[in-house]
Amino acid sequence: MHPEAAAVIPAIDQVQLAFDAASLTTLNVILGLIMFGVALDLRVQDFVDLARDPKAPVLGLLTQFLLLPAVAFGLVQVLDPVPSMALGMLLVSACPGGNISNFITHIGGGKTSVSVGMTAVSTLAAVLATPANFAFWGGRSPETAALLQELQLDPVEMLGTVAVLLGIPVVLGMGAARWLPRLAAVLRTPFKVLSILFFVVFIVVAFGKNFDHFVAHIGTVFWPVLLLNALALGLGYGLATAARLTVPERRAVSIEVGIQNSGLGLVLIFNFFGGLGGMAVIAAWWGIWHIIAGLSLAGIWALLDRRSTRAAAVATGGA
Repeated sequence: MHPEAAAVIPAIDQVQLAFDAASLTTLNVILGLIMFGVALDLRVQDFVDLARDPKAPVLGLLTQFLLLPAVAFGLVQVLDPVPSMALGMLLVSACPGGNISNFITHIGGGKTSVSVGMTAVSTLAAVLATPANFAFWGGRSPETAALLQELQLDPVEMLGTVAVLLGIPVVLGMGAARWLPRLAAVLRTPFKVLSILFFVVFIVVAFGKNFDHFVAHIGTVFWPVLLLNALALGLGYGLATAARLTVPERRAVSIEVGIQNSGLGLVLIFNFFGGLGGMAVIAAWWGIWHIIAGLSLAGIWALLDRRSTRAAAVATGGA
Protein backbone atom coordinates (compact mmCIF):
# COMPACT_ATOMS: atom_id res chain seq x y z
CA MET A 1 0.00 0.00 0.00
CA HIS A 2 1.00 3.63 0.26
CA PRO A 3 4.39 3.94 2.03
CA GLU A 4 3.80 7.63 2.65
CA ALA A 5 0.68 6.84 4.72
CA ALA A 6 2.76 6.54 7.88
CA ALA A 7 4.19 10.04 7.48
CA VAL A 8 1.28 11.92 5.96
CA ILE A 9 -2.30 11.58 7.12
CA PRO A 10 -4.44 10.79 4.03
CA ALA A 11 -7.08 13.39 3.25
CA ILE A 12 -9.90 10.92 3.85
CA ASP A 13 -8.60 10.19 7.36
CA GLN A 14 -8.87 13.88 8.20
CA VAL A 15 -12.63 13.58 7.75
CA GLN A 16 -14.57 13.85 10.99
CA LEU A 17 -18.10 12.72 10.32
CA ALA A 18 -20.89 14.50 12.18
CA PHE A 19 -21.47 11.49 14.39
CA ASP A 20 -21.46 12.35 18.08
CA ALA A 21 -22.18 10.29 21.20
CA ALA A 22 -25.92 10.84 20.78
CA SER A 23 -25.75 9.54 17.19
CA LEU A 24 -23.83 6.47 18.34
CA THR A 25 -26.38 5.80 21.07
CA THR A 26 -29.21 6.20 18.56
CA LEU A 27 -27.55 3.77 16.15
CA ASN A 28 -26.99 1.28 18.97
CA VAL A 29 -30.67 1.45 19.88
CA ILE A 30 -31.78 1.08 16.25
CA LEU A 31 -29.44 -1.88 15.78
CA GLY A 32 -30.83 -3.49 18.91
CA LEU A 33 -34.40 -2.97 17.71
CA ILE A 34 -33.56 -4.47 14.32
CA MET A 35 -32.01 -7.55 15.92
CA PHE A 36 -34.91 -7.88 18.36
CA GLY A 37 -37.35 -7.69 15.43
CA VAL A 38 -35.45 -10.39 13.53
CA ALA A 39 -35.45 -12.62 16.61
CA LEU A 40 -39.23 -12.35 17.04
CA ASP A 41 -39.46 -14.52 13.92
CA LEU A 42 -37.04 -17.12 15.20
CA ARG A 43 -37.75 -20.37 16.96
CA VAL A 44 -35.47 -23.18 17.98
CA GLN A 45 -37.40 -25.25 15.44
CA ASP A 46 -36.14 -22.93 12.71
CA PHE A 47 -32.60 -24.03 13.43
CA VAL A 48 -33.71 -27.67 13.56
CA ASP A 49 -35.32 -27.23 10.14
CA LEU A 50 -32.15 -25.64 8.78
CA ALA A 51 -30.15 -28.57 10.11
CA ARG A 52 -32.43 -30.99 8.24
CA ASP A 53 -32.05 -29.12 4.95
CA PRO A 54 -28.83 -27.15 5.38
CA LYS A 55 -27.46 -26.95 1.84
CA ALA A 56 -28.51 -23.39 0.96
CA PRO A 57 -27.83 -21.69 4.31
CA VAL A 58 -24.56 -23.54 4.89
CA LEU A 59 -23.31 -22.58 1.42
CA GLY A 60 -24.34 -18.99 2.04
CA LEU A 61 -22.69 -18.80 5.44
CA LEU A 62 -19.44 -20.34 4.21
CA THR A 63 -19.44 -17.82 1.37
CA GLN A 64 -20.21 -14.95 3.72
CA PHE A 65 -17.72 -15.67 6.48
CA LEU A 66 -14.93 -17.55 4.70
CA LEU A 67 -14.84 -16.52 1.04
CA LEU A 68 -16.09 -12.92 1.14
CA PRO A 69 -13.43 -11.64 3.60
CA ALA A 70 -10.78 -13.39 1.50
CA VAL A 71 -12.17 -11.76 -1.66
CA ALA A 72 -12.20 -8.39 0.11
CA PHE A 73 -8.55 -8.88 1.07
CA GLY A 74 -7.69 -9.74 -2.55
CA LEU A 75 -9.54 -6.67 -3.81
CA VAL A 76 -7.65 -4.51 -1.33
CA GLN A 77 -4.37 -5.83 -2.73
CA VAL A 78 -5.48 -4.96 -6.27
CA LEU A 79 -6.96 -1.51 -5.57
CA ASP A 80 -4.27 -0.51 -3.04
CA PRO A 81 -6.34 2.00 -1.03
CA VAL A 82 -5.01 3.81 2.03
CA PRO A 83 -4.89 1.50 5.08
CA SER A 84 -7.97 2.95 6.77
CA MET A 85 -10.11 2.35 3.67
CA ALA A 86 -8.70 -1.17 3.42
CA LEU A 87 -9.70 -1.82 7.04
CA GLY A 88 -13.17 -0.44 6.33
CA MET A 89 -13.61 -2.85 3.42
CA LEU A 90 -12.37 -5.78 5.51
CA LEU A 91 -14.65 -4.91 8.43
CA VAL A 92 -17.75 -4.56 6.25
CA SER A 93 -17.00 -7.90 4.57
CA ALA A 94 -16.74 -9.54 7.99
CA CYS A 95 -20.14 -8.27 9.20
CA PRO A 96 -23.20 -10.56 9.17
CA GLY A 97 -26.15 -10.07 6.84
CA GLY A 98 -28.54 -7.22 7.56
CA ASN A 99 -32.22 -7.94 8.08
CA ILE A 100 -33.17 -5.63 5.21
CA SER A 101 -31.86 -8.53 3.13
CA ASN A 102 -34.99 -10.47 4.10
CA PHE A 103 -37.20 -7.73 2.66
CA ILE A 104 -35.11 -7.42 -0.52
CA THR A 105 -35.12 -11.20 -0.98
CA HIS A 106 -38.89 -11.25 -0.66
CA ILE A 107 -39.56 -8.59 -3.29
CA GLY A 108 -36.96 -10.17 -5.59
CA GLY A 109 -38.67 -13.54 -5.65
CA GLY A 110 -36.06 -15.25 -3.49
CA LYS A 111 -36.72 -17.92 -0.88
CA THR A 112 -37.40 -15.81 2.19
CA SER A 113 -37.08 -18.68 4.67
CA VAL A 114 -33.48 -19.26 3.52
CA SER A 115 -32.75 -15.53 3.91
CA VAL A 116 -34.25 -15.35 7.40
CA GLY A 117 -32.42 -18.51 8.45
CA MET A 118 -29.11 -17.20 7.13
CA THR A 119 -29.61 -13.84 8.86
CA ALA A 120 -30.32 -15.59 12.14
CA VAL A 121 -27.38 -17.98 12.00
CA SER A 122 -24.96 -15.36 10.64
CA THR A 123 -25.99 -12.97 13.42
CA LEU A 124 -25.19 -15.57 16.04
CA ALA A 125 -22.00 -16.68 14.27
CA ALA A 126 -20.88 -13.05 13.94
CA VAL A 127 -20.29 -12.83 17.67
CA LEU A 128 -17.11 -14.84 17.02
CA ALA A 129 -16.70 -14.64 13.24
CA THR A 130 -16.72 -10.86 12.79
CA PRO A 131 -13.93 -10.02 15.28
CA ALA A 132 -11.92 -13.11 14.26
CA ASN A 133 -12.18 -12.41 10.52
CA PHE A 134 -11.38 -8.73 10.92
CA ALA A 135 -8.36 -9.37 13.15
CA PHE A 136 -7.07 -12.14 10.86
CA TRP A 137 -7.39 -10.38 7.49
CA GLY A 138 -6.50 -6.99 8.91
CA GLY A 139 -3.25 -8.51 10.15
CA ARG A 140 -2.29 -10.05 6.77
CA SER A 141 -0.96 -6.80 5.32
CA PRO A 142 1.89 -4.85 6.99
CA GLU A 143 0.12 -1.49 6.49
CA THR A 144 -3.24 -2.50 7.95
CA ALA A 145 -1.55 -4.53 10.70
CA ALA A 146 0.48 -1.46 11.66
CA LEU A 147 -2.68 0.65 11.81
CA LEU A 148 -4.40 -1.96 14.00
CA GLN A 149 -1.42 -1.91 16.37
CA GLU A 150 -1.35 1.88 16.37
CA LEU A 151 -5.04 1.96 17.28
CA GLN A 152 -4.51 -0.85 19.82
CA LEU A 153 -7.39 -3.01 18.71
CA ASP A 154 -8.33 -5.63 21.30
CA PRO A 155 -10.14 -8.50 19.50
CA VAL A 156 -11.48 -9.83 22.81
CA GLU A 157 -13.01 -6.45 23.65
CA MET A 158 -14.53 -6.28 20.17
CA LEU A 159 -15.95 -9.77 20.66
CA GLY A 160 -17.63 -8.63 23.87
CA THR A 161 -19.10 -5.57 22.17
CA VAL A 162 -20.49 -7.62 19.28
CA ALA A 163 -21.93 -10.12 21.75
CA VAL A 164 -23.79 -7.33 23.54
CA LEU A 165 -24.97 -5.61 20.35
CA LEU A 166 -26.23 -8.80 18.70
CA GLY A 167 -26.59 -11.46 21.38
CA ILE A 168 -28.77 -9.69 23.94
CA PRO A 169 -31.44 -8.44 21.49
CA VAL A 170 -31.60 -11.87 19.80
CA VAL A 171 -31.98 -13.70 23.12
CA LEU A 172 -34.69 -11.26 24.24
CA GLY A 173 -36.53 -11.54 20.92
CA MET A 174 -36.43 -15.34 20.85
CA GLY A 175 -37.47 -15.39 24.51
CA ALA A 176 -40.48 -13.18 23.75
CA ALA A 177 -41.45 -15.38 20.79
CA ARG A 178 -41.20 -18.49 22.99
CA TRP A 179 -42.80 -17.38 26.25
CA LEU A 180 -44.89 -14.35 25.21
CA PRO A 181 -46.27 -15.45 21.83
CA ARG A 182 -49.25 -13.06 21.87
CA LEU A 183 -47.06 -10.06 22.58
CA ALA A 184 -44.57 -11.24 19.93
CA ALA A 185 -47.40 -11.52 17.39
CA VAL A 186 -48.45 -7.93 18.11
CA LEU A 187 -44.88 -6.59 17.94
CA ARG A 188 -43.63 -8.59 14.95
CA THR A 189 -44.83 -6.46 12.02
CA PRO A 190 -44.37 -3.04 13.67
CA PHE A 191 -40.82 -3.92 14.70
CA LYS A 192 -39.93 -5.12 11.21
CA VAL A 193 -41.32 -2.05 9.49
CA LEU A 194 -40.31 0.60 12.02
CA SER A 195 -36.79 -0.69 12.71
CA ILE A 196 -35.92 -0.73 9.01
CA LEU A 197 -37.62 2.66 8.55
CA PHE A 198 -35.68 4.13 11.47
CA PHE A 199 -32.42 2.76 10.06
CA VAL A 200 -33.09 4.18 6.60
CA VAL A 201 -34.07 7.56 8.09
CA PHE A 202 -30.93 7.51 10.24
CA ILE A 203 -28.74 6.80 7.19
CA VAL A 204 -30.46 9.54 5.17
CA VAL A 205 -30.11 12.11 7.97
CA ALA A 206 -26.48 11.13 8.58
CA PHE A 207 -25.82 11.38 4.85
CA GLY A 208 -27.37 14.85 4.80
CA LYS A 209 -25.25 16.02 7.75
CA ASN A 210 -22.10 14.72 6.08
CA PHE A 211 -23.02 15.54 2.49
CA ASP A 212 -19.94 17.70 1.90
CA HIS A 213 -17.63 14.88 3.04
CA PHE A 214 -19.33 12.38 0.73
CA VAL A 215 -19.12 14.78 -2.21
CA ALA A 216 -15.44 15.38 -1.52
CA HIS A 217 -14.56 11.69 -1.29
CA ILE A 218 -17.19 9.87 -3.35
CA GLY A 219 -14.68 9.37 -6.16
CA THR A 220 -12.39 7.60 -3.70
CA VAL A 221 -14.91 5.25 -2.06
CA PHE A 222 -17.45 4.69 -4.85
CA TRP A 223 -15.58 2.10 -6.89
CA PRO A 224 -14.17 0.03 -4.00
CA VAL A 225 -17.65 -0.27 -2.47
CA LEU A 226 -19.34 -0.98 -5.81
CA LEU A 227 -16.78 -3.64 -6.77
CA LEU A 228 -16.82 -5.39 -3.39
CA ASN A 229 -20.62 -5.38 -3.28
CA ALA A 230 -20.86 -6.68 -6.86
CA LEU A 231 -18.35 -9.43 -6.09
CA ALA A 232 -20.34 -10.40 -2.98
CA LEU A 233 -23.64 -10.59 -4.88
CA GLY A 234 -22.04 -12.44 -7.79
CA LEU A 235 -20.12 -14.82 -5.55
CA GLY A 236 -23.26 -15.79 -3.67
CA TYR A 237 -25.29 -16.36 -6.83
CA GLY A 238 -22.48 -18.11 -8.70
CA LEU A 239 -21.69 -20.62 -5.97
CA ALA A 240 -25.40 -21.27 -5.35
CA THR A 241 -25.80 -21.96 -9.06
CA ALA A 242 -22.79 -24.29 -9.06
CA ALA A 243 -24.34 -26.13 -6.12
CA ARG A 244 -27.54 -26.56 -8.18
CA LEU A 245 -29.77 -24.72 -5.76
CA THR A 246 -33.17 -23.57 -6.99
CA VAL A 247 -33.48 -20.08 -8.48
CA PRO A 248 -35.27 -18.69 -5.38
CA GLU A 249 -32.52 -20.16 -3.18
CA ARG A 250 -29.82 -18.67 -5.42
CA ARG A 251 -31.40 -15.25 -5.08
CA ALA A 252 -31.64 -15.56 -1.31
CA VAL A 253 -28.00 -16.59 -0.96
CA SER A 254 -26.85 -13.82 -3.31
CA ILE A 255 -28.71 -11.09 -1.43
CA GLU A 256 -27.70 -12.42 1.97
CA VAL A 257 -24.01 -12.44 1.02
CA GLY A 258 -24.22 -9.01 -0.62
CA ILE A 259 -26.20 -7.15 2.06
CA GLN A 260 -24.11 -6.54 5.17
CA ASN A 261 -25.03 -5.20 8.59
CA SER A 262 -23.29 -1.87 7.96
CA GLY A 263 -24.87 -0.45 11.11
CA LEU A 264 -22.80 -2.89 13.15
CA GLY A 265 -19.74 -1.86 11.18
CA LEU A 266 -20.31 1.82 11.96
CA VAL A 267 -20.85 1.12 15.64
CA LEU A 268 -17.56 -0.81 15.81
CA ILE A 269 -15.71 1.90 13.87
CA PHE A 270 -16.83 4.63 16.27
CA ASN A 271 -16.38 2.44 19.35
CA PHE A 272 -12.91 1.12 18.54
CA PHE A 273 -11.39 3.43 15.92
CA GLY A 274 -12.67 6.86 16.92
CA GLY A 275 -14.61 7.20 13.68
CA LEU A 276 -11.43 6.96 11.56
CA GLY A 277 -12.28 8.77 8.31
CA GLY A 278 -11.42 6.11 5.73
CA MET A 279 -13.20 3.34 7.63
CA ALA A 280 -16.22 5.47 8.48
CA VAL A 281 -16.81 6.78 4.96
CA ILE A 282 -16.50 3.26 3.47
CA ALA A 283 -19.01 1.80 5.96
CA ALA A 284 -21.39 4.76 5.68
CA TRP A 285 -21.40 4.66 1.88
CA TRP A 286 -21.83 0.88 1.97
CA GLY A 287 -24.96 1.39 4.09
CA ILE A 288 -26.42 3.47 1.26
CA TRP A 289 -25.04 1.62 -1.74
CA HIS A 290 -25.97 -1.95 -0.79
CA ILE A 291 -29.62 -0.89 -0.43
CA ILE A 292 -29.54 0.72 -3.88
CA ALA A 293 -27.81 -2.30 -5.45
CA GLY A 294 -29.97 -4.85 -3.64
CA LEU A 295 -33.26 -3.17 -4.51
CA SER A 296 -32.13 -2.70 -8.13
CA LEU A 297 -31.23 -6.38 -8.44
CA ALA A 298 -34.49 -7.44 -6.80
CA GLY A 299 -36.39 -5.18 -9.20
CA ILE A 300 -34.68 -6.78 -12.19
CA TRP A 301 -35.51 -10.27 -10.90
CA ALA A 302 -39.14 -9.29 -10.26
CA LEU A 303 -39.39 -7.85 -13.78
CA LEU A 304 -37.95 -11.04 -15.30
CA ASP A 305 -40.43 -13.10 -13.29
CA ARG A 306 -43.36 -11.05 -14.54
CA ARG A 307 -42.20 -11.38 -18.13
CA SER A 308 -41.75 -15.13 -17.69
CA THR A 309 -45.23 -15.42 -16.21
CA ARG A 310 -46.76 -13.45 -19.08
CA ALA A 311 -44.87 -15.53 -21.67
CA ALA A 312 -46.06 -18.73 -20.03
CA ALA A 313 -49.65 -17.45 -19.98
CA VAL A 314 -49.46 -16.54 -23.68
CA ALA A 315 -47.97 -19.92 -24.54
CA THR A 316 -50.66 -21.73 -22.56
CA GLY A 317 -53.39 -19.65 -24.15
CA GLY A 318 -51.96 -20.25 -27.61
CA ALA A 319 -51.85 -23.97 -26.99
